[in-house]
Parts: sequence; C-alpha cells; structure tokens
Amino acid sequence: MDGFRSQSRIYSMADTQSVVTLIDSTTSKLQQLQQAFSELESHSAISLNLKWKELEEHFHGLEKSLKQRFDELEDQEKKYVTKVIETQEMLEKQETAVVSKELASLERLQEQRDAVLSSLFVKYRTSSPELIAVGVSTGMADPILKENLDDTAAKSGSEYVCPIEDEITCTKPPSELIKLCEEMDAEGLHKFISDNRKNLSSIREEIPVALRSAPSPFSLVLDSLKGFYAGEVLGFNGKKDGSLLGLRRTCLMLMESLEQLLANGVPDSLSDVQILTPDIKEKAKVVAIDWKPKLDHLDTEASSGNSLEAHAFLQLLATFDIVSEFDQDEICKLIPAVTRRRQTVELCRSLGLSHKMPGLIEVLLNSGRQIEVVSLAYAFKLTEQFAPVPLLKSYLKEAKKLSQVKAGSMSPGAQNEMNERELSALKAVIKCIEEHKLEDQYPVDPLQNRILQLEKAKADKRRAAEAAKPQSKRPRASGSLYAPRVTSMPDKSFYHAPPERYLYPYDRQYVYAAEAHHPPLVNSAPYPAISPTHASYYGNGYQVQYQTAYLH
Repeated sequence: MDGFRSQSRIYSMADTQSVVTLIDSTTSKLQQLQQAFSELESHSAISLNLKWKELEEHFHGLEKSLKQRFDELEDQEKKYVTKVIETQEMLEKQETAVVSKELASLERLQEQRDAVLSSLFVKYRTSSPELIAVGVSTGMADPILKENLDDTAAKSGSEYVCPIEDEITCTKPPSELIKLCEEMDAEGLHKFISDNRKNLSSIREEIPVALRSAPSPFSLVLDSLKGFYAGEVLGFNGKKDGSLLGLRRTCLMLMESLEQLLANGVPDSLSDVQILTPDIKEKAKVVAIDWKPKLDHLDTEASSGNSLEAHAFLQLLATFDIVSEFDQDEICKLIPAVTRRRQTVELCRSLGLSHKMPGLIEVLLNSGRQIEVVSLAYAFKLTEQFAPVPLLKSYLKEAKKLSQVKAGSMSPGAQNEMNERELSALKAVIKCIEEHKLEDQYPVDPLQNRILQLEKAKADKRRAAEAAKPQSKRPRASGSLYAPRVTSMPDKSFYHAPPERYLYPYDRQYVYAAEAHHPPLVNSAPYPAISPTHASYYGNGYQVQYQTAYLH
C-alpha cells in the first residue's frame, strides 16, 4: 500500500512539473511570435488590421486562465490524495479490528467446546452403560454424546470403542466373536462369519484379537477344520456347493488369522495353555495326513494356479508348524496350484521354500505361465535370472501365434474364443507392466492399439450376427390364445379373489446359474490360462475387496 502511494506521488509530481515548465515557456514563445509578427509587417505590402498589442493581450489572457485552472486542479488533486490516504488507513484499521474479533470468537468457541466435552466425559464416567443406552434410544441423551456413540457403533458391527480418553477406567463389553472364542465354539464361529458375510472386512480385522481371548486358539482353529471334506456336493451345473466352499474359505481365513496373530509378536503374551503344544501339532498332523491323499491327483493346469484345497493344505502346514513332517519335494509340487492366489508369496516364505523358487519358476515357465513367473521373480528378487520384458514379449507372441495359426481351420465361435484369449493376454501384460513400472522398457501404446483393434473386430462381428438373426413377430393381442377383454367391471366388493392372468402362447422359465466361488488371485489381470469370471474372495467364501495385484 505504501509503495502504491509513493509511486502515485512520483507520477503526480512529474506531471505537475511538466505542466509548470510549459506554462513558464509561454513568455519566450510570445517574444518569438512578436519578432515574427514585426518581420511580417515590414515585408507586407498590405497593412494588417491587427496590432501586436492586441495579440499580446489575448495570449496573456490565455496564459492567466490556464495558470488559474492549473492551480485549481492541483488543489483538487491534493485533496483527493489526502482523502485516499485517509480511506486506506481507515480500511486497514477496520480489517485489523475484524481479524482480532474473529480470533477472539474462535477462542471463545474452543473454550466452550472443551467445557462441553469435559462435562460429557464426566457424565459418561459417572453413568452406567444401561442408562446411556436408554437415553440414546429414547432421544434424551445429549446430542453430541449420541452422535459419538453412533459413530462408535458405525465403525464395526461387533467392535466397541471406548470414547473416554482414559481407557483404563472404561470397561469394554466383549464382542460376539470374542464370546465365541472364549467359549471355544467353533461351530458358532462358522455360523457367525457366514451370517455376517457383509461385514467381512471388520470381522477379518477382529478375528486375530478374538482368537487371542480363546483358552486355546490353536485347538479352536483345529476344531473349525472339521467338515472341510464333508462332501463334494455338485450343483446342476457341475459346480461345487456354495455352502461347502464358504465353509472351506472360513477355515482358511481362521488359519491365516491365527498365523497373523503369531506374526504380530503375540506368542510371547500367550499363556502355556494357549501356545502351540506338541499334542496340538500331532492332531494337526493327523488332519494333514487325511487331506494329503485328496490332493495327489490334483490337476494343476485345470486349477489354473487357484486351488482352494491346495492352499488350505499348505496353510495348515504353515500355521501349525508341521512342514518338517512332510517331504519338501511333495510340498513344492503343490505350489503351481496356488501361484495365482494373493497369499502365495508369504505362504512360500512361511513354508521355507524361498530357496526352491528358481526351480518352481522354471516349472511355471515351461507351462506357459509367464505372467506368474514375472510376479514371483520380482517377489523373490530373481529378475536377473528371469528377465521380465523378454518373458512378457514371448508370452504375447505365443498367444498371438496360436490365434493366427488356427484361424483358418476354426469355426467362428472358436475364432472368437481365440481372440478373447489374445485380448486377455494383452490386458494381463499391460497390467503387469504398470505394476512393475516397466513402461520405459516395454511401451504399452502398441499393446493398447492392438486391444482397440480386437475389441472393434469383436463389436463388428456381434453387430453382424445380430443383423443376420431373423426378426420374430410377437403374437397380436387379438390372438385366439388370449382371453376376451372385459369391458365392464362390477363392484369390487363382489370379488373374493384376484382375477386370473391372461394366457400367453408360451411360458418362459428362467434358470439362474449358481454363484461361482473363486478365491483371491495373485494377479488381477486375467489371461488365457485363467477364466475371466474369477472374482476375489477371502477365506470364508464370500467376496471381499482385496488388492488384485501380486504382493511382493
């Protein structure tokens, strides 16, 4: 502001000085004009009607009026500048006063808020939980206290969070999960997780803490594995029963949660009864021996690296520390059946198979599963031995070559399937490139252009197929299969049953396919070895939000 004032003053002074200089120069200008006028009279043959004195008086009058007007303008300018300065100073004072008032108001509000919260905390400490619950339900509780309790209840369907800063004086009521674990109720645990499948995210976070409250966490989880192979009931479409898959995934989630409990350093705080005892390990070994024959004939290629049963068996060995009881080579044979599952990397480390990974990666490479090879190579730092970019290029080359070689001898349906395989392979490679930041070594623009070509070709074929279909005519409403139209309706009170529906020339039955249950994958992008309908699930068989990329 001060800079603006000084600059304005400088400009004003400069303009004033220039005007004063011009006015002062009028005298010399008049003298020059008088000289010129005299010369003009001496050389002119015609006498001029005007005399110099008249001209001089006229110019002096103009000069006087200009000076008078200039002085008036200068006085007005000074008054204006003074007024502007006074206005700016007043605005600055008002702005300072407003800011000080705002700060004072904020301080008062903060003090009032602290006082209200302090009184609420004191009231909450001195009130019983029953009275607080009654007050909230009847609307008699303080609005802020009620809002805090609602926010607390919204955090988890079964989790209770103490709103008091001093948590030592607050008694937290046990959740349903904790009660079930304290009672060693494995069947009730299964039922609770199944009934609350919509809250799996919060349940998954609470289970490790709940297991810690169990008298014997390992025995509880081991009891929950009963019925894992209760039966292989297939639906009408040949898929496994959804409830059985849900039970198996719950078993897997409980074993993973128990291992997470141990990984978080809790074993030091477990009592002698809660720790993993040799007796429990022996019982787990019996279960593993019972499960192992069922996996001997597992089709690794058919499972596409996504076998729930193989994962559960390996997790059983890791959780109950019975890996040494089984042949390591036999265990390695099961790893290709689970390589597309999210937990594969940590599972291999828990099983002590890190040194076996080069050989396992070679097996996957020979099976044409380069996407999994790249992710495992990054996870176990084997990228120098298994260069990612050449692997991805060879994978795409094989997928494209396969679709081109068989294009001439295949039916349109088979050709569409091959194009879908190439499309899935392209998307999987792009996903892998983005995850591992390989864009500088392998640009994705050509791959995306190829995807656009395939999708356009697919859309053109679909439109052509739809255009070739014959257009079926709908039966007219006046057809003989329809009942006659009722033109008059008696009073409604005479009707004791709803009128019959019109007959239609055909009845269409809708058959809904059973829900496909698939466990979470290590890599989200589908490719020819994987069905594109795979979804992400956690151990209990219900869909959850996992990160779909490889973990490494």
